[in-house]
Amino acid sequence: MIPSRRAALMVGRVTRRDPMMTAETTGRAACLIGWPAAHSRSPLIHHYWLRLHGITGGYSIEAIPPEGFAEFVMHLSTHGFAGANVTIPHKERALQLTEPDERAKAVGAANTLYYDGAILRSTNTDVEGFISNLDVAAPGWDRTGDALVLGAGGASRAVVFGLVERGIRRIHLANRTMERARVLADRFGARVIPAAWNTLSDLLPRTGLLVNTTSLGMNGQPPLDIDLALLPRDAVVADLVYVPLETPLLSAARARGLRTADGLGMLLHQAVRGFELWFGLRPAVTQELRALVEADLL
Repeated sequence: MIPSRRAALMVGRVTRRDPMMTAETTGRAACLIGWPAAHSRSPLIHHYWLRLHGITGGYSIEAIPPEGFAEFVMHLSTHGFAGANVTIPHKERALQLTEPDERAKAVGAANTLYYDGAILRSTNTDVEGFISNLDVAAPGWDRTGDALVLGAGGASRAVVFGLVERGIRRIHLANRTMERARVLADRFGARVIPAAWNTLSDLLPRTGLLVNTTSLGMNGQPPLDIDLALLPRDAVVADLVYVPLETPLLSAARARGLRTADGLGMLLHQAVRGFELWFGLRPAVTQELRALVEADLL
């Protein structure tokens, strides 16, 4: 489990410090910056890898309001951090304050910050988290046909970029607001085709990969009401939601015998690159780690 942390109220920010972070180890510490951020499981993941590999370091939660974000990021090393994860509502602002790579630019958001000498760079590991999770959960998923992505928000951008980068020939992007789907499709080129929500029944029979990037099916949200019986028998269904662990969409897909990839897998895999950038070792996503996070969620 996560080592116990004490909360300290500071001017403009709330900090949840890790007791592993001392004056001797702050150069090998990272954090999550968000507002709010206390719900994150990232500390649990990174502390597991730190202990597993015997690395002296730490990972804390830094709850930073929007008005304090720029100052905090521009002085990240002064605050004792070698890098950071960034979550809502700061991902777009992080792109502007750092030197983003091509992936972060294409997605339009950064979720991982790291130093390259004195330069603060940024990337987006949601892309590789999504793709790596699919590769593990459903090998060969990229040979099953067209992709259908539901939703046109920030998470959808990372998913669509990953699918384009992987070489998927045709990606249908469905959103309840058609104009948002058009705008996002235009961002990624001719292989991404905007689709109206009421055309889902026409698209599902030729869909090899169905991806839900909306909040539908999340605890407290309405269910995602679509007929999975229309999907081909070899289709793969992915859901970015991880609370609950098994969404109604994934439950229905498994009942049909379809292969699935859940949101927890993406969460775990997106953390790998950040840990490698900050601590110099590429960790593995294992069943033990997954079980640890599952137990915490439940």
